[in-house]
Amino acid sequence: MAQKQLGGVLAALGLTILLAAPASADLVAVAVDNHSVNTNGVMGPPKNAPSDHVAIVDTKSNPPKLVGTVEAPTSVVGAPSAVWISPDESWVIVTAASQIDSADPSKIIDDDRVSVIDLTTTPPKVTQTVHAGKGANGISVSPDGSRVLVANRAEGTLSTFAVNNKQLAAGEKIDLGNPKSMPSSVRFLPDGKTALVTLYGDNAIGILHIDGGKVTLDKQRIVTGVNPYMLDLSGDGKLAVVGNMGGGGNGDICAVSLIDLTTLRAVDTAAVPSSPEGVKFSPDGNFVAVASVDNTTKPSDSPLFHDKGQLRMLSVNGKNLKTVAEGTIGRWSQGIAFSRDGRVVMIESMIDRGLNTFHWDGATLTPGATIDVKGGAAAIGTSWP
Repeated sequence: MAQKQLGGVLAALGLTILLAAPASADLVAVAVDNHSVNTNGVMGPPKNAPSDHVAIVDTKSNPPKLVGTVEAPTSVVGAPSAVWISPDESWVIVTAASQIDSADPSKIIDDDRVSVIDLTTTPPKVTQTVHAGKGANGISVSPDGSRVLVANRAEGTLSTFAVNNKQLAAGEKIDLGNPKSMPSSVRFLPDGKTALVTLYGDNAIGILHIDGGKVTLDKQRIVTGVNPYMLDLSGDGKLAVVGNMGGGGNGDICAVSLIDLTTLRAVDTAAVPSSPEGVKFSPDGNFVAVASVDNTTKPSDSPLFHDKGQLRMLSVNGKNLKTVAEGTIGRWSQGIAFSRDGRVVMIESMIDRGLNTFHWDGATLTPGATIDVKGGAAAIGTSWP
């Protein structure tokens, strides 16, 4: 126990030193869920589960390396957009959609906690815990940093928070019209007055209008495919991409769709392997990376089972998508992040408990090291678009 505590202190000290040096790091925040495991196709809590935490990874290092962890509730349930790190890399917000039932440790139940982590303290620590709604999942912070939206997947609502001095103050909760709409990923658009939210259960993307602390849901919806899930925006704010999960659990191919944000209409769709949990634009907007679970969570004797997930790199040519490269990744893949320069791609794996890395030169994926984040990698956020 003493050795474990010493290791934690040293990791926290290393993270503090790293943050104290201006422009010394490009940090990625990884939500690590240790209370959810998949054992031969069955999801549940492990016995004596270690605490969930947020892992901080320095991508300026080659290869990227883990530089610290901060204990906080997290969850793999929902889209892998459940963690956010500020542009100045000083603080983090992370949600938890699920937790182990304290009354029956053999069960996992809904959670609603939202944690704020200060990365500048010694050691970095959770400074605030607030409550959103059941199944608190995707996070988006307004471009001016004044507002936070949290999608509550298990109750069909959206929670709003005001930001003041890196603390959250609860605002109104928005009813999205269907308790089974399963809102998952939410993103502010660059104007700060509009946001999109994927409504997995409604097979649509909702359009939100924001006026100060008031949020309203537009009657218009964007239809991209069955069960839209993870959503990302291009750096220039002109396009969005969404992974459509429908049919993935049955082994069917799935699709990712491109949305023109000037018209709020879907403009192209490309086929990808089943269950595209992770979608991410490259920093220059020229490519989209897609991580597909591809039935790696099935029992090993299932005819649908695969022992590797699938990574696809799609080029973005105007308003069209085209597959240009592919690779294999870990099982039960989740979110994706690019390094700031776009040359390294990091893909989360829950079962293989880490980040798979690839070097990307615009044409070829070259496998790199796997980063151990001390548990199941469930969601990921960068301080850059």
